[in-house]
Amino acid sequence: MPNRTVIAIVIYMMVQAVVFGIGVVLVLATPLTNIAMTLMPFVVAASLLVSAPVAWLLAPMARAAHERKLNAQEPGRSTDDQPGHGYHAS
Repeated sequence: MPNRTVIAIVIYMMVQAVVFGIGVVLVLATPLTNIAMTLMPFVVAASLLVSAPVAWLLAPMARAAHERKLNAQEPGRSTDDQPGHGYHAS
């Protein structure tokens, strides 16, 4: 499984929690409170669907941050020194 996919899976649940929280606050802190019981299943479904592409877009940024941290710890490290095309072969 490619590294981006694994990172996206790990990030997915955190992103989903944030998106769900935003949706709940929007429903409960606005006049939509009157129909909150009707809207909550839609908030759950929307958080499930929206979180996947957001996690997919965030995965390369998380990987790049990790690469920067490794380069700071090992200044002479080159991606050519590692087997499989880079430190994290994908």
